[in-house]
Amino acid sequence: MLKRLHWKLSVAMLAIVLVLGGAFYAIDRVSVRLYYEELSQRLNASLAMYVTDAKPLVTDGEVDQAALAELANRAMVINPTAEIYLLDNDGNILGHEQDDSTVQATSVGLAPLQALLGGSDRLPIKGDDPKNPGVQKVFSVSPVMDGAAGGSQVGYLYVVLGGAQYEAVADQVADSYAQRTIFGAILMLVAAAFIVGVLVFSLMTRRLRTLTHDVVAYASDDANAPATIDAATVAQDEIADLRNACHSMAETIRAQMQDLRENDRLRRELVTNVSHDLRTPLASMQGYIETLLIKDQSLDVDTRRRYLEVARKHSQRLGLLVQDLFELAKLDSNGISPSLEQFPLTELIQDVLQEFELDARKANIELLIHPPQESVHVRADISLIQRVLENLVANALKFTPDGGTITIGVTQANGSVGVTVEDTGHGIAEEDLPKIFDRFYRAEHGEESRATSTGLGLAIAKRILDLHGSRISVTSRVAEGTRFEFDLPPAAIAA
Repeated sequence: MLKRLHWKLSVAMLAIVLVLGGAFYAIDRVSVRLYYEELSQRLNASLAMYVTDAKPLVTDGEVDQAALAELANRAMVINPTAEIYLLDNDGNILGHEQDDSTVQATSVGLAPLQALLGGSDRLPIKGDDPKNPGVQKVFSVSPVMDGAAGGSQVGYLYVVLGGAQYEAVADQVADSYAQRTIFGAILMLVAAAFIVGVLVFSLMTRRLRTLTHDVVAYASDDANAPATIDAATVAQDEIADLRNACHSMAETIRAQMQDLRENDRLRRELVTNVSHDLRTPLASMQGYIETLLIKDQSLDVDTRRRYLEVARKHSQRLGLLVQDLFELAKLDSNGISPSLEQFPLTELIQDVLQEFELDARKANIELLIHPPQESVHVRADISLIQRVLENLVANALKFTPDGGTITIGVTQANGSVGVTVEDTGHGIAEEDLPKIFDRFYRAEHGEESRATSTGLGLAIAKRILDLHGSRISVTSRVAEGTRFEFDLPPAAIAA
C-alpha cells in the first residue's frame, strides 16, 4: 500500500503536520511563559521600590538585617514567589532572607539591572538567579540609599520574581487540565489534517492512477489493448502535460510500428521479387550452358552462337539487377550524398537522349527536347540527375509503341526549374499509379526486346530526387501516355 504515491504523500504530510504540531505546542509553551514573565515583571516593577521606601536597609554602610527580614516578609505577602537580595554597587550579595544552603551565587550581573532601571521597554528582562547559577529570571530592582542624612547610593534591592516556589507550582500544573486540553486539541488538528491530506492527495493522484492504468493497458500484449493513449481533456498542469507526452509517445510508437510492419512487408516482397528475378535468368543461363556442354559437337556454329547470345543477355540482366540493388541499398542507407554543382541542364538532357537514340530508332520512336535551344542552368548532382533522366527515358521507351514520341520538357517558374518526361505509350491504370515507385513494380505492358528491366529504375529515381529535396509526380491515362514531373533549384538562386 505504501508504494502508492498518494499514501507516500499522505505519510509525508503526516510527518510534516506532526513536526509542525510539536513545534506549535513548544512555541505555545514558550510564548505563554514569556507572556507571563513580561506580565509579572510589569505588575511587580515597583515591588523593589516599595520595599526600599518602607525602611532604610543600610545606614552608615551597615546593613540592617532586621529591617531586611521584615521587609522581605512583607514583600512575600504581596508576591509569594518573590526572593529578595540586597546587593552592593558591584552586584555582590550583602544579605538575603533565604536558606544559606540554597543560595549558590555570591554576586549578580548588573547589566540587566541597569537596563531595567534605564527604562527599557523590551520586556521581559532577565537577570541572574542566585539559587541557580546560569539560570535567568525576571526581576524587580530599585537603588538602595544610605539611611544617613544626604546618603548616597550604596547598592540595589534585587527581587527575583518566580523563584523556587513558582517553579514548584509550575511543575504541578504542567499536567493540568488546560495543558491536556491544548495537547488534545493539537492532536485532533494533526489527525484532521492527515485525513484531509489523504483525501486531497487521493483526488490529486487520481488522474495519475488513470494514466498509469492506460499506459499499462497500452503496453500489454492483450489484443484488446487500446491503440493509443487519449490526450488530456482537463486544465493544463503537470499531470496533463505528462498525459499529453504519453499520448504523443503512443502515437509515435504506433506510427513506428506501422512503418516497421510496412518495411517488413516490403522486405518480404523484396526477397520474393529478388529471388524470382534472379532465378529466371539463372535458370535460363544454366539451361543454355548445359545444352552447350551436352551437345557441343552436334551444334552448328549459328546455334551455338545463338545460345551464347541468350546466356549473355541473361547475364547482362543479372548484372543490371545486382547493380540496381546495390545502388538502391546505398541510397536507402544514406550512403550517397549529393555533390551539388552548377551545370547546364539542357546539355545533360541532350547527352541522355543521345544514349538512347539507337534504341529509339530501332523502335521507330522519336526523342524530343522542348524547348530545343534554351540553355537552363541548375544546381544539383549532375551524375545523380543523369541517372534519374536515364531511368525515366528507359522506362518511357519500354512502354511506348512503334511510332510514338518521348519528350523531355524544361520550364522555369516560381524560382525553380521544372523537368517533365512525357511519352505517348500505353499509360498506367489509375489504381496502379500509387504503386508506380514501388520496388520491382512492373506494368502489364512492355516489350522485353527493347530494353531489359529490373523493376527498380523508378524507385531509384524517386530516392535520388528525395535526396535533392525534390518531389516526383506522375500523371497518366491509359492508351494516351504517361507524364513524370520534378523540379530542381536554378543555379542563380541556389548559388
